[in-house]
Amino acid sequence: MRLSSMRRGRSPVLAGVSGTARIDRRTMSIVQRVRPGDIAVIDHVDIDRAAAVALVEARVAAVVNVAPSVSGRYPNLGPEVLLEAGVPLVDNVDPELFSTLSDGDVIRVSGGEIYRGEDHVASGLAQDAESVSASLEASKDGMASQLDAFSANAAEHLRRERAMLLDGAGVPSTVTAFADRHVLVVRRAFDYRRDLDSLKTYIKENKPVLVGVDAGADALREAGYAPDLIVTDLDVELTDEALCCGAEVVVHAASGDQVKGHDRLERLSVNPTTFVTSGTSEDAALLLAHTQGARLIVLAGSHASLVEFLDIGRSGMASSFLTRAAVGSSVVDARAVAEVYRNRIRGWLVLSLVLIAIALVAAAIATTPVGQDWWHQLTSWLDGAYPSVRDKVW
Repeated sequence: MRLSSMRRGRSPVLAGVSGTARIDRRTMSIVQRVRPGDIAVIDHVDIDRAAAVALVEARVAAVVNVAPSVSGRYPNLGPEVLLEAGVPLVDNVDPELFSTLSDGDVIRVSGGEIYRGEDHVASGLAQDAESVSASLEASKDGMASQLDAFSANAAEHLRRERAMLLDGAGVPSTVTAFADRHVLVVRRAFDYRRDLDSLKTYIKENKPVLVGVDAGADALREAGYAPDLIVTDLDVELTDEALCCGAEVVVHAASGDQVKGHDRLERLSVNPTTFVTSGTSEDAALLLAHTQGARLIVLAGSHASLVEFLDIGRSGMASSFLTRAAVGSSVVDARAVAEVYRNRIRGWLVLSLVLIAIALVAAAIATTPVGQDWWHQLTSWLDGAYPSVRDKVW
C-alpha cells in the first residue's frame, strides 16, 4: 500500500483520490447518478467535450475509463476538459474491472492504480497534460480518414432526406408559433452556461421562442427560463420535470416505429408530436423553426467548428452539417450574437450623450448677447407665470 505521508499519532494518509464507484458503460447515463466526490467508471472511446463537461459539472472526484480516452482517430476535446478542471483521468484499464467492481464500492485511484480497500484491483494509464497533448497531436493524422467517413455519411443522409432538407417535406407543424420570430435553440453541451449568461440582454429585448434540445430544456430551466418547445429523442439526460414543465414536446424518432420512451410519456401524461428523421434532435429543432418561418435562429451550447462536429463521435453529425447548410444564413452562433450586444451602444448612453450635447450648446449660446437676451425673456416669463399658477393652485 502506498502512503503519501506518515504523521506521528495519526493514521497513515493514503495517496490518491477515494470515492464511491459509479459504474456505467454510457457516460451520459452515469452523469445522472453520480454525486459530488464519486468516481465514475466508464467505457468511452474518445471522451468528447460534452461528456467531459457533464462529468465536471457533476463534480466527480476522478474518471476511470476502460477504453482509450484518446484513440487517435481525431483530436477529441474531452480529456483536456477533465484535466483542466483537476479531475484525475485513468484510461486503458482492463475491461474486467466492470465485473470486478460493484456499483457503490469505495475505491481509491492513485496514479494509474485502482484499489478497493487494501486490494489492488486494476491498473491503467494515468493521463496528464503532457500525455494528452502528445496523443492529440498524433491523432491529427487520423483526421483524413474521419473526413472521408464524414463525407460519405453526408452523401447518404442527403440521398435519404433530400426532400426534407430542400422543401421541408415531412416536417410536422407545431402549436408553438415561429413565423417572423427569433428562436433560441439550446443544447446542454459546449459552454452552454456561458452562452445563456451572455444572451441575457438579447433574450430580454427580443423575447425569442425558447427551444430546448434534449437536456437543453433543463439548461433553460436552470437559467431561469421556461422553454416553449422541447425537441428530444427521450435521452436519459432529459428530466421528467422538464417534460412536464408545460412546454410543447416534439419527439425525434429515427423511424416511424413506436417512439422510444413511449411508456415514460404515458406515465407523465405527455402527448407529443412525432418528428421522423435520421438526423439529430438539434437538426429536427432547426428544421422545425426554419420551415415555419423563423426570422433568426440562435444556437447556444452547440458545436461550431469541424473538430467539434467530429468530437460528438457519431456518423450522424454529417446530418447536422447538411442541416446547417439547408437552413442557411438564418442560423447564427450564440457567441456572435453576444459579441454584437456586448459592443452595442446602449440606448441610455445615447440619450445621455444627446442631453450632454444639448447642455453644452445651451451653455455656449448663453454666453452670447442673443443668448443672454433669450435668458432674460425666459426669466421674465417665468416670473409672470408663477403668480398665475400659484393663484390657480391655491
